[in-house]
Amino acid sequence: MTASEEHLRTQPDIVIFAPDDPCGPDGQNQHLNAIATPGGALLATWTSASVEGADNQRVMFSRSADGGKTWSPPQMLDGAGPEDAPGTGMASWQFLISCPGVLKGGGSRIWCFYTKNVGVDDARAADTGVLRGRFSDDDGISWSRETFDYPIAPNAISNPDPSVPPVWIVYQNPTTLPDGSVIAGFTRWASDAVDPGADMLHRMSECCFLRFENILSEADPAKLVVTTWPAGPHGLKVERPERPGVSVAQEPSVQPLPDGRLICVMRTLRGMLYFALSEDGGRNWDQPRPLRYAPDGEPLKNPLAPPPLYRLRDGRYLLVFFNNDGSGHGGCGPTDAANVRNPAWITVGRFIPGEKEHPLRFGPPQIFADTGWVPAPGTNRTQVASYCSLVETGDERLLFYPDRKTYLLAKRLTDDFLAACDPGESA
Repeated sequence: MTASEEHLRTQPDIVIFAPDDPCGPDGQNQHLNAIATPGGALLATWTSASVEGADNQRVMFSRSADGGKTWSPPQMLDGAGPEDAPGTGMASWQFLISCPGVLKGGGSRIWCFYTKNVGVDDARAADTGVLRGRFSDDDGISWSRETFDYPIAPNAISNPDPSVPPVWIVYQNPTTLPDGSVIAGFTRWASDAVDPGADMLHRMSECCFLRFENILSEADPAKLVVTTWPAGPHGLKVERPERPGVSVAQEPSVQPLPDGRLICVMRTLRGMLYFALSEDGGRNWDQPRPLRYAPDGEPLKNPLAPPPLYRLRDGRYLLVFFNNDGSGHGGCGPTDAANVRNPAWITVGRFIPGEKEHPLRFGPPQIFADTGWVPAPGTNRTQVASYCSLVETGDERLLFYPDRKTYLLAKRLTDDFLAACDPGESA
């Protein structure tokens, strides 16, 4: 396969963006969050940089009006400007909220929120920032010049100086809840003032939640209400095996269950996925524990890698994970991204009526994408489908995914593929 064809290695159905030079200024592309717009287009957003965390890290977007066949040239939504000092002003880790019919006269709005560095580096500059948003009232074609910042309440691992922004990211598009609010799980890392010196993979971290209480019904940005949960000094915690009392729980994804509860799945350093349940819309959560194939089954193995859980329109659940505990494929532990974030696997989950402790069961996993551990040209990046997103349109399911944090792609998930990893209807 030639370098110009390398983006086709994982056999995508759709190509959003493939940089000419994976080592160039737009060579590292990740955190691909896409939606179907109220007007019927596909809108893709991502975080781009020459190298992750570089001064030129920025939020990009592109749009397709023909079902993904062609895409508009990538445009920057936000990033460092000429007035920003080196190492400041980056925009990263964006997520989208679609608000159909929210405008006067019935028009729709799309919000894009992201982590915006405002000149402070507490742990890592690209992850230290305010919650900033811009909106589009023309179906994602153009975006407001004005930006809007919303508070994230601190907790026990935040910097004690209230002028220092939090260290945080949201990695998945949020979930709309039955009460009309929208919930986004986020990773909160400890400030350097609390856990100095640790890198972002090993630093004390917890899973918390932003609830956009009225974003689907309120058009005035000044009247939006954003709350931070859970209440109390800490978020969801999973103890590091080798560092008692210190949590590494990251990258939560949240979905509603048919019985009114919420389930949150998160990555850990324990070689497996953990989950927790909420009975009150995300305000409070029970104790995280291993996610299993069935209530009394084997744990779902996963390194410290993103584990998005999606609720399909038909009521089933779809989990993307990496099916190894960090020792697979020659890996030397959960943080060995070069070896343990490939291939990407999918399993389908079904709700278990009446089950209180472990309400989902999962079927046999199937490989979704595989790079063969061939790095993107000129890089050491071999991972696939880290930071993906699911879009269901009228007649198809599209899983958008970055390939080697370089190429931005999508695949159709067929009924036959999902049937192969479905546990079936019987318990």
